[in-house]
Amino acid sequence: MIKVKTKEEIEIMRESALVVSKTLGMLAKEVKPGVTTLFLDKLAEEFIREQNAIPGFLGLYDFPNTLCMSPNSQVVHGIPNKKPLIEGDIISIDCGAIKNGFYGDHAYTFAVGEIDAEIQKLLDVTKESLYVGIRELKVGNRVGDVGFAIQNFTENHGYGVVRELVGHGLGREMHEDPEMPNYGRRGRGKKFVEGMVVAIEPMTNLGTHKIKQHSDGWTITTLDNKPSAHFEHDVAIVNGKPELLSTFKYIYDAFGIESNEEDEFRANS
Repeated sequence: MIKVKTKEEIEIMRESALVVSKTLGMLAKEVKPGVTTLFLDKLAEEFIREQNAIPGFLGLYDFPNTLCMSPNSQVVHGIPNKKPLIEGDIISIDCGAIKNGFYGDHAYTFAVGEIDAEIQKLLDVTKESLYVGIRELKVGNRVGDVGFAIQNFTENHGYGVVRELVGHGLGREMHEDPEMPNYGRRGRGKKFVEGMVVAIEPMTNLGTHKIKQHSDGWTITTLDNKPSAHFEHDVAIVNGKPELLSTFKYIYDAFGIESNEEDEFRANS
């Protein structure tokens, strides 16, 4: 059952999302060759707690860490470890936080130093597909409209769209209705209504869309071991149209990047 949020609850959720946004922005300065994902995980836990919030992933379904850290061919749910990042890696950092009883949850795939142009294009297209999908999140549309838009955009670039892993509703629980696949058919699935809050998160592979799960019960990699990219935003339907609760602004500030990609999804746009 879809749990519609009041305007007051959406504002509380914005605070939760911004804890995650600020955490990712803090980590942006630390993602570099020689750093371990376990070190980044420790930084994130400390930072989240300093924001009077609770790490949202730690202990959820018995996950052992604060961050899902998924480098290169890992799609999602990678467990932080002591292996240093190296020049040319990419790393998806998925972060969750609970503040005032509500979850924030979003992700960004970072380049570690200089990366191949082919892989940079994968990151660029995946991030753009996120906004392509968000544009379809409006009253009267359906889940399939978002999935179709993302799938059509990414497959037109020759990439594989992961089927088994999906976005989701968000609120007092990390995973609420509806599921938000990154593939689908227009006009199919649950209808969007005012006050819905969802996490939209395209996961795009350089090669095949097929994946495999590893024996640790968490780590998911591409079947052909080619790189995968993952970007995620928290989005509410406000006044009939999509409004971002999360932001990549803090990441861009860390890198000295100016961007207007989120402007159309802000309250005053």
